[in-house]
Amino acid sequence: MEIRLKVSDFDYDLPEELIAQHPLQKRDMSRLLVYNRKTKEIHHRIFKDIGEYLKAGDCLVINDTKVIPARLYGVREDSGGAIEFLLLERLEDNKWEVLVKPGRRAKIGTRFIFGDGLLIAQVLDIGKEGERIVRFEYKGIFEEILDQIGNMPLPPYIHEELKDRNRYQTVYAEHSGSAAAPTAGLHFTEGLLDDLKSKGINIAKVTLHVGLGTFRPVKTDIVEEHSMHAESYLVSQETADIINRCRKKGGRIVAVGTTSARTLESVADEDGFIHPQQGKTDIFIYPGYRFKGIDMLITNFHLPKSTLLMLVSAFMGREEALRVYNIAVKERYRFFSFGDAMLII
Repeated sequence: MEIRLKVSDFDYDLPEELIAQHPLQKRDMSRLLVYNRKTKEIHHRIFKDIGEYLKAGDCLVINDTKVIPARLYGVREDSGGAIEFLLLERLEDNKWEVLVKPGRRAKIGTRFIFGDGLLIAQVLDIGKEGERIVRFEYKGIFEEILDQIGNMPLPPYIHEELKDRNRYQTVYAEHSGSAAAPTAGLHFTEGLLDDLKSKGINIAKVTLHVGLGTFRPVKTDIVEEHSMHAESYLVSQETADIINRCRKKGGRIVAVGTTSARTLESVADEDGFIHPQQGKTDIFIYPGYRFKGIDMLITNFHLPKSTLLMLVSAFMGREEALRVYNIAVKERYRFFSFGDAMLII
């Protein structure tokens, strides 16, 4: 009889004070828990030491998406009632999929005003998860207006204000479109990346725009009954060539973050070779999944019962993941987006 995984199988106790509320002063001074899947050994290091675990010929795969200031605060045009929008994905030029709070104020046809009229939105449709399809009206360039009136979409467990919005971007963020940062990449500095390149480590870029899936808790009791929200990705020919060359020569593919891992697993063939592709992926990785595209994973510590913890559990084994997480709690590691990192070898 097939054993079905329960979402509760991915729970662990996390004291609230271990949820990092702000980034460290220096990105690469975060702690790094190194876990070896073969020996089950754990080392406690600092992130800038990561090069000691990588070899010339390995390939680091980074997600170069850029977080947009996707949180908008406005009012309903007719009643003046307060509204909050979270931009999820651009569907067409001025049509977006958004999360709305409070939803009851956003019926089809309702109009909202943001930034004293710099941006006006009209609700066109309601999706099956309650998300709204809206059309924006504005004069000028949308991105510039967003920079002016939008706020960084920090996760709900971060209660402190972020003083420097660049600290919720990776240093290599390039292509705008995410509603959340690919947080494993936040630990890299330009200097650290240069050091790794000088050691002969290849760096390949993929783009996956992080969307609603990151914010959505798993509401089903059985893991496989959860459906992932599709996210847009791009893997270029140049990136596929770098990764495939590295694999042919016996180098290891190191995914920086669960977003890079999911992108590579979406485009890898059975032999682990990557095919250039652009599209949407709703790949859901949980224990029982066989990885094809990655050999190592750099990742932060994730929320209990989250799809991200399920992916990590698929990579290192569920019991081992929970054992290591409990050690991280005991050792007072910092958790979640602004927290410390793990390297799984």
